[in-house]
Amino acid sequence: MPSANRCCDHGRTAIEKRKYKLLESFNQLQLMEPIQRALRELNYQKPTPIQAQSIPHLIKGCDILGCAQTGTGKTAAFALPILQRLALSQRRSKPRSARCLVLTPTRELAQQIAQSFRDYGRYLRLSMTVVYGGVGQVPQVRSCARGVDVLVATPGRLLDLMGQGHIRLDRLEIFVLDEADRMLDMGFLPDIKKVLAVLPAQRQTMFFSATMPPAIAHLADSMLVEPLKVAVTPTATPVESIDQQVLFVSQSNKRDLLAFFLKKSEVARALVFTRTKHGADRVVRQLGQIQVQAESIHGNKSQNARQAALQKFRSGRTRVLVATDIAARGIDVEGISHVINYDLPNEPECYVHRIGRTGRAGADGIALSFCDSTERASLRAIERLIHRSVPVLEDHPYKMAAPAAVRPAKKPFRPAGTHQRKRFGKSRPRPAA
Repeated sequence: MPSANRCCDHGRTAIEKRKYKLLESFNQLQLMEPIQRALRELNYQKPTPIQAQSIPHLIKGCDILGCAQTGTGKTAAFALPILQRLALSQRRSKPRSARCLVLTPTRELAQQIAQSFRDYGRYLRLSMTVVYGGVGQVPQVRSCARGVDVLVATPGRLLDLMGQGHIRLDRLEIFVLDEADRMLDMGFLPDIKKVLAVLPAQRQTMFFSATMPPAIAHLADSMLVEPLKVAVTPTATPVESIDQQVLFVSQSNKRDLLAFFLKKSEVARALVFTRTKHGADRVVRQLGQIQVQAESIHGNKSQNARQAALQKFRSGRTRVLVATDIAARGIDVEGISHVINYDLPNEPECYVHRIGRTGRAGADGIALSFCDSTERASLRAIERLIHRSVPVLEDHPYKMAAPAAVRPAKKPFRPAGTHQRKRFGKSRPRPAA
């Protein structure tokens, strides 16, 4: 069982909790001046709720269990106290060793987290390295050989480098598991357990997940010791600033409906999600036929191609990015005005993460979901997850009638003593005994 410094008062009163919401400046978080200077240059002014609740305790060495969605300021919530603790301890990293490990599911997210560490720690003398697959490992091996203060990694490449003896974790001081539920979805749980097996018992552990299914809760229990628990929004609930709408449309008309919306001037920057890689490429080709420039990003793309597409989207050279769910949590781009679900996801949790790409940091955003006759069950599953019905947008030229079965999202009330079972797609009451 891992151990950490016990410093948290886990029985905070309601008054003490409210004070975190009243923080108006990062100066109130007792961060060191080099970090404060970097935050001022980045125009960070007021800490978000998860930052206000987490940073003071993480500076002291507490474990944390954070349930936080994208766009809540989660990365700064763990990066800032990590940088302060590492800088103040004045220890030096040993060759082929890391002092802090941040484990994350995708290359894009690893790169963004590493860049955040660089931005926040620009005036600190700390070394940082990011390792992920899909690119040559030689530069990564060289960086690890010197020893590194902060290592951001994806599970596969990290285990490869560990197996080759290029990196060791027996001197690790801080371990961060980010996007734990996404790790589970992508099949990384065995890899996580292999990493945990070589970590020292005396360490600080930070565990973050947007949702908390039973498997994730069990993993957290095995990793954390008396953690501070922070939940800044209800589990799997989309942020309130996002205007969600569903449009009923036949599959054959989805292409024209997408073109209809992309021609509107209010669609400043759109992220379009498809269910498959081939579907993403097909949408890009179809948009090109009507002179709408778009790029695609998915698992079949090389790392360089994915980075180039993302950079074009981030810089504004491309207004439309078409992606599969591999990008649902790995894209952190300001100013995404619209998320368009060209295909509804198979897993309802992916819907939450997709639409979380817009409406970030308090900004408004719009999420449009195209739903054909084969996707109505997926819509019902989404509505059950978010505990609300998604409003239907009928004012479009390709409208298909919404079936009555789609509304309401909640299960109907059944009188006690009755039971229904499905037979050939229809529900029939069981005869009374």
